[in-house]
Amino acid sequence: MTEKDKMLAGVMYNSEDEELVAARREAKLKCRKFNTLPPDDEEGRVRLLKEILGKTGEQIWIEQPFLCDYGTFIEVGENFYANYNLVVLDCAKVTIGDNVFIAPNVGIYTAAHPILASQRNIRGCEYAAPITIGSNVWIGGGVQICPGVTIGDNTVIGAGSVVTKDIPSDVVAAGVPCKVIRNITLDDMMPMGEGEL
Repeated sequence: MTEKDKMLAGVMYNSEDEELVAARREAKLKCRKFNTLPPDDEEGRVRLLKEILGKTGEQIWIEQPFLCDYGTFIEVGENFYANYNLVVLDCAKVTIGDNVFIAPNVGIYTAAHPILASQRNIRGCEYAAPITIGSNVWIGGGVQICPGVTIGDNTVIGAGSVVTKDIPSDVVAAGVPCKVIRNITLDDMMPMGEGEL
């Protein structure tokens, strides 16, 4: 079993493995290129994002800057938008559904280190757990999503939250640690102005 196989299987692996170091270096170079493209080069930005990420829908937009570990383990659905300073540590798979909106300064972290210091101090010793974000989810500003978390469909995560455990569908959740505050209902419908949106 290679170190990459171990990483994706969620067991301890050596992050300093040559294959993994080379893959991270390639992702950093692509992210750097993406982050330095002119704001008006929209086609170039989308083209490069689709090269960086493992799978995308047709409509995708990420504001600069954007950083990731590998990129190839990130899958996003249709109509995906992320604001400034999105960081994704994709040492395990990150799966994001359709119609997901992410505010500025959000971190999605599949990477983890051992709790026991004697293991943690072994150079390069890490493990990772996948993160899944359903469809129609809104992630507020400054949210941090920890390894192994699933966020259900139609959910809103309030700004500044630290998501350490699974959050179900159709709820508003917030806090440190993030907890369900209430269900989303039709009472949450905002009045619409006249004309088309």
